Amino acid sequence: MTLYAESSAVLAWLLDEAGGAAVRERLGKAEIVVASDLTLIECDRVLIRAAVRGELSEADAAERRAHLAAAAAHWYVLRISGEIVDRARQPFPGEPIRTLDAIHLACALVARSALPGLALLSLDDRIRTAGRKLGLPLQPE
Repeated sequence: MTLYAESSAVLAWLLDEAGGAAVRERLGKAEIVVASDLTLIECDRVLIRAAVRGELSEADAAERRAHLAAAAAHWYVLRISGEIVDRARQPFPGEPIRTLDAIHLACALVARSALPGLALLSLDDRIRTAGRKLGLPLQPE
């Protein structure tokens, strides 16, 4: 299985939220995982915010960042290129689509062009709906 890991899914895994166990399972079984700069940025920003607000201790936040870094070391990280920006600026099925969601969808489409059969790993209903309409298989199912 080849996956594009969107930030809602990765955060659910990192923060032990609902759906996190299914995400962990999919990430563990995937042959190839693609994530974007945006996925990593969003995850780091959430962990920083949680530590600043006292929702996570600094030690817990650091441990989760280490888990993310260890996992991401085995992923293909897609840079936010001009091609991605150009696609994100265009309409998507299911508009209105938020800006960061458009960037994730554009990344998934660019990744799919290089990796046919790529599935979108997301827990966000808006991204999943648009992804389905774009013909992307969804994980978890």
